[in-house]
Amino acid sequence: MGDRLGVAARFDDLDEMSQHIQPDIVAIPTGTEFHFELGMRVVEYGAHIDIEKPLCATLDQADALLIKAKEKGVQIAVHHQGRSGAALQAVSRALKAGKIGRLRQILGSGKGYYGGYGLMNIGTHSINAMLELTGPCSHVMADIRTNGLPIGPEDVLPSPSGMGIIAGEDITATMTFENRVTAILTQHRFPEMDSTAHGFEVFGTEGRLFWHNSGAWFKSTAHSHPGSPGADWETLPFVYPEHYHANNEAAADEYLYVDEYINALDEDRSHASSGQEGLHVMEIMMAIFESGAYRRAVALPQQDREHPLVKWRNDAGLGELVEMPRAYGAWLDVEGKRLGWNNLERQHRVKRI
Repeated sequence: MGDRLGVAARFDDLDEMSQHIQPDIVAIPTGTEFHFELGMRVVEYGAHIDIEKPLCATLDQADALLIKAKEKGVQIAVHHQGRSGAALQAVSRALKAGKIGRLRQILGSGKGYYGGYGLMNIGTHSINAMLELTGPCSHVMADIRTNGLPIGPEDVLPSPSGMGIIAGEDITATMTFENRVTAILTQHRFPEMDSTAHGFEVFGTEGRLFWHNSGAWFKSTAHSHPGSPGADWETLPFVYPEHYHANNEAAADEYLYVDEYINALDEDRSHASSGQEGLHVMEIMMAIFESGAYRRAVALPQQDREHPLVKWRNDAGLGELVEMPRAYGAWLDVEGKRLGWNNLERQHRVKRI
């Protein structure tokens, strides 16, 4: 890679690199389980961080990392590239311009991954994008089921891809924001993963908007059925800075994410997908798990920063978690055997992945 990009300075040790090069920004695009340890090492050298989502595996890790970053005077940006992307900015601009009246609710879906994994992997993008439109979340209520039944402590498992501890094949979560705004996010396991399902519809008093990474749309009717007059969707133009060109080799959302980071650092402000915003996304996801486990509404921010599923399982006296494969296909195979999924479905899922 160094040969391809013409980079002469190459290191196989993070600390040696940090001491010799003193980089302005360090990217941490690793598995979630490595974020905390690597992040703490990087900020110690006074470097800003671009970290893959989610921010950390637990709230107490995220708290400690943000405290250390504040002490060192550095910025953390969590890689939710859709937040500053052209499609979401088109939706945000239309909402702020009053195109759909007052915001009322948002309905969103995942891609069809196993629910708990989908929440940590794809749901983090959806929640972060919703926050662009809603502001902070105050309460969460969730229904979490595995094999059609409410989850039990035995359904708490290590996530694929090292994304911490999860539970639930199907998750339906309701989030409450200010001004009577609510959002419903589903992360249900589909027979086949479907990227087109990831997105959300925004309902206002005078119309609707729709966000997907591939596009943004507006409908002038607040309530309608397919046969209603004026029920067609209108495509909204993407929002790009003047210096972005469509023939640029960089993916648009990645370009805009980096552009936002450079501007934020130059202007001494937080990135739109800041570490603090990433922490709030984690609070919402942990609240979803807590609500599904204890079957009650959860107020934010949480006073108890321990992982709610770990606490729930420990209180049930179930002991150490069983090790699971890291690869999603192999993980699904093991979980399917535990739950008694039929062999045909399991083979189909693994073959697809």
